[in-house]
Amino acid sequence: MTLSKRLFDLCVALFLAILLLPLIIVLTLLILIRDGRPVLYISERMKTADEPFMLWKYRTMTVVDHDSGVSGGDKSARITPTGAFMRRYRLDEIPQLWNILRGDISFVGPRPPLRRYVEMFPELYGRVLQSRPGITGLATVLFHRHEEKILVKCQTPEETEHAYIRRCIPRKAALDLIYQRHRNLCLDFLLMLKTVFRKLPLK
Repeated sequence: MTLSKRLFDLCVALFLAILLLPLIIVLTLLILIRDGRPVLYISERMKTADEPFMLWKYRTMTVVDHDSGVSGGDKSARITPTGAFMRRYRLDEIPQLWNILRGDISFVGPRPPLRRYVEMFPELYGRVLQSRPGITGLATVLFHRHEEKILVKCQTPEETEHAYIRRCIPRKAALDLIYQRHRNLCLDFLLMLKTVFRKLPLK
């Protein structure tokens, strides 16, 4: 990560943390009142091919004893009404401002993968994770909704795993590597705008 990108992340993250403080309080209380504890979902992700960190999100699903892999149709019944609302507007990712301030992730970059997928594809993720992971990115903007359509049709963990490995990982990685070759602050800013304003053209 360049110094200018890090300074940009810090300034924007601090600004948004202050700006969104009332919303953060409301969402926290809403989850506590409607769904109970825990408020946050904290999960291990990979910052580099061999360096993990703990990613923070608002909890959007009911709690189970064991959970693994990405979310597909097999987990849809666990999404709470509050969680569905937050997911629709990506409000569940607001706590990741803390991860940005810590330097775990950037605003823009490849989505941080689970350790299991990095271990399955070490060479691929060794290249992808040369960019600092991010909340959004080229793959998120261009492939996220298509990925959701693929995974929502999966009715078992095995189906979800197979679809994600075969149909999602290669396409997302290809887009992440395109971003890696062209990354700059102007592109980052455009991708951030595109994440919020989905109808904004991306050239």
